[in-house]
Amino acid sequence: MQKYVDYIKQIEIDSLWSGVKHIVWDLDPKVNILSGVNGVGKSTIINKVVKGLHGSGEITSLMLKGVRLKVSPNDGEKIRFDVIRSFDRPLMNSDTISKVDMSLVTELDWQLFQLQRKYLDYQVNIGNRMIQVLQSGQPDAAERAQQLSRPKKLFQDMLDSLFADTGKTIIRSENEIRFSQIGETLVPYQLSSGEKQMLCILLTVLVEDNLPYVLFMDEPEVSLHFEWQKQLIDLILKLNPNIQLIMTTHSPAVIINGWGGHVTEVTDITSEDSV
Repeated sequence: MQKYVDYIKQIEIDSLWSGVKHIVWDLDPKVNILSGVNGVGKSTIINKVVKGLHGSGEITSLMLKGVRLKVSPNDGEKIRFDVIRSFDRPLMNSDTISKVDMSLVTELDWQLFQLQRKYLDYQVNIGNRMIQVLQSGQPDAAERAQQLSRPKKLFQDMLDSLFADTGKTIIRSENEIRFSQIGETLVPYQLSSGEKQMLCILLTVLVEDNLPYVLFMDEPEVSLHFEWQKQLIDLILKLNPNIQLIMTTHSPAVIINGWGGHVTEVTDITSEDSV
């Protein structure tokens, strides 16, 4: 069985931008924020790593893309990861829409549709584990079972707090995510772009079930209200303390709650490749 990585210690990329740049980025186990002017290559660095992982998360696949990682533990072979992008663009593949749901019109809608399936699986897994704990007969079984349900409740509480200004509350009796607003039931695709973006981020974090996990985020603040930008990192780490964030941003609000020391300028990790 392949051994999973807890977090990435360093990203090294050879011959970026037509072979003229070399990247070495030492990473914090928790929060890493890449900054720089437009066009300097923030998204390119993130995309190079994500594409190299090929969806499988196997570290060896990165070598073909000129990417090398140092990880913890050192003998880790595979990374649990996901990527969040900021732009709520129209879905271009009409076949995908017609085969799935005509209400899915943007990339965020499609991401939320896929996350809904993962959310259902997550709830089944948690439920099965709670049953096993309760059937164990151990004195603390009830408390342990309750602990298993706490991340889901925390996720729901976060959404209720974030959406309070518009009167939306998550319907807790539903297995799929639905919201109530002034007596009307809303599905995720009826939310605003900012609400979809925040739901997508927090749901991605929740369904990883507190496992060590690397979340790449490319300018996640674009659709988010200023106050939500300020809370973003803290909310993610509260929902899953075992996550490692690797993100790009242009927004001072994202780092305002004490994350300024976790910002790295692209120019500081870039050197000229020798010819």
